[in-house]
Amino acid sequence: MAKKKKPGWVHWSESELKLLRRLFPKVRAREVADQIGRPVTAVRQKAYSLGLKTKEHWHWSADEVKLLKKLHPTETLRSIADKLGRPLDAVRHRAYGLGLKKMEASPPWSREEDRLLKKLFPGNSAQDIANRIGRSAPAVATRAHKLGLRKLKPYPVWSKKELNLLKKLYPSRTAQEVADKTGRSVQAVRKRIVKLGLKKKKQKTRS
Repeated sequence: MAKKKKPGWVHWSESELKLLRRLFPKVRAREVADQIGRPVTAVRQKAYSLGLKTKEHWHWSADEVKLLKKLHPTETLRSIADKLGRPLDAVRHRAYGLGLKKMEASPPWSREEDRLLKKLFPGNSAQDIANRIGRSAPAVATRAHKLGLRKLKPYPVWSKKELNLLKKLYPSRTAQEVADKTGRSVQAVRKRIVKLGLKKKKQKTRS
């Protein structure tokens, strides 16, 4: 029966350390973790702090390298190390050896961008806002968090003023144009149009 995994922060006992030192030079970290009952990340970190190495210690699998390349531009080395179960120094050295670079810092947000973000954020998704402003969705979420912005309820109630504006605009405007005017997402506008049964104006045909 497999041992129950222990949280990585629990103090290591002398018997666990003795077993780690005995197994780690010749057994893979995953197998050591299974025998000790610790997460593989905790085993690798502890072994690294004790100066222990296995044959796999310096070998990076193709999947690990792929994940490192994917995460490196936008995530911290500490975050990547935690996800890979690798020591921070090992991740730093591998990234340097691969010539990986961080993404260049985004240009500062303008007052107009902040104004639009504050207007749109409560009732629109980060991706919708990103498309409107010309920023990435993560950048929008980060900026919103920095400004202390909060979302409304998942499906905020349409006010009478919004509904009247929707009914007035939709017959001759696109859903995107209505979304721009109401500050709602295009998806929310389309759902409300269907619910209200609104129709486009029929264009007069020339005789």
